Amino acid sequence: MKNDRGTLMSLSEELLAYGKSKGATQMEISISDGSEFSVDVREGEIERLVEAGQKRLALRVFVEGKVARASSSDLSSETLRKLVDNAIERAKFATADQYAGLPEKGIIMAKHDELKIFDPGILEMPPEKKIAAAKETETICLKDKRIKKSYGASFGTFAGELILVNSNGFSGSYQRTSCSCSVGVQTGEGENLFDEGWSDSSPNLDKLMRPEEIATIAIHRATRLIGGRKVQTQNVPVVFEPPMTGSLLSFLYTCVSGSNIYLKQSFLTGKLGERVGSDLVTVIDDGLMPGGPGTRPFDGEGVATRKSTVIESGVLKSYLLDTYAGRKLNMKSTGNASGANNFYLAPGKHSPADIIKSVSKGLLLTDTIGFGLVPTTGDISRGAVGMWIEKGELAYPVAEITISGNLSQILTGVEMIGNDLDFRQSISGPTIKVKEMTIGGK
Repeated sequence: MKNDRGTLMSLSEELLAYGKSKGATQMEISISDGSEFSVDVREGEIERLVEAGQKRLALRVFVEGKVARASSSDLSSETLRKLVDNAIERAKFATADQYAGLPEKGIIMAKHDELKIFDPGILEMPPEKKIAAAKETETICLKDKRIKKSYGASFGTFAGELILVNSNGFSGSYQRTSCSCSVGVQTGEGENLFDEGWSDSSPNLDKLMRPEEIATIAIHRATRLIGGRKVQTQNVPVVFEPPMTGSLLSFLYTCVSGSNIYLKQSFLTGKLGERVGSDLVTVIDDGLMPGGPGTRPFDGEGVATRKSTVIESGVLKSYLLDTYAGRKLNMKSTGNASGANNFYLAPGKHSPADIIKSVSKGLLLTDTIGFGLVPTTGDISRGAVGMWIEKGELAYPVAEITISGNLSQILTGVEMIGNDLDFRQSISGPTIKVKEMTIGGK
């Protein structure tokens, strides 16, 4: 990748000059250059194996407020010039938009080495070790007699570089790597079957969970659900495990993202400065967190990423915006043109065990099923499974229930936050206890 960087930068600069000469008011070019490896195994046999490299160029052209996009994996000069010509012609037929255009050139302060998102060890890992890791993860699961079926295990790696240049003078690049391992299993008896599993990913190989750790978690998550039963419909406290808190935060991200705000498709539209959660709730998006799964020095438009406080002690402080949304809302981009960076709920002081002990009767939510999220109202209604809590103890598994509430009420009703935040995903959170939600059952 290092050997190609200069060549690809020169190609981008030449294409920018060509586009400007052909009538583009502004122009942006991004090139992704990377290699991936992935293997899926099932019952000890390889089902799918992919090892590939790819270069891809994507561009945006603006002609007096009109925009068109194009992309190609053929980087020959002739093809790319035709691509630019075609994009410029298409842009002329688009509707002019006063908010369209590139961001102003900014300064990227982040130093790539300090971000710790590139690990040469991933490049050096031989395919045989990756295949062995996937097989070992599945083998450990199948040794447990309670596991009835394997949906397979996977191991994957990626290493790549992103180059971004635009006609406003921005020129930047960064390298990143990632590795991941996952397994899916089924347990239960008769029609009372449960599908579960576990996965982990990291930009750095030494931070990735070992196969035995992933398998152990997958076995625990699946087997604890054996014998799941319905409960009576009632309103009770709900404890969210970290993956479920992450799912809740994914919905929150949708509700604070700029496009949904300016389209007025979020219940949080117009609520900056208002209380939207309990005093315990602080939510942050941090694109500069060293080693984070969503860490990057700049977003897809060349805007520097940053640490943005979205909710502070329950008060909505910021939306998350790209350049277009920022202009529509008369605000500045927050460096979120690529989506969430590292979006998380700040941890609290309680252990998960202490949170469960605080519940006289309620639900430990372990998974949800289906859709049922409405950003315009914040309403939530989904199928769910989990563990029933009685007198501060996990009593028995529950299944075939629904869980419903409203995101605003849930955030306001957060009573305890765990100390178990683990940045394994770009959207993540610790264990939380919510005062009350409706459990639909018998």
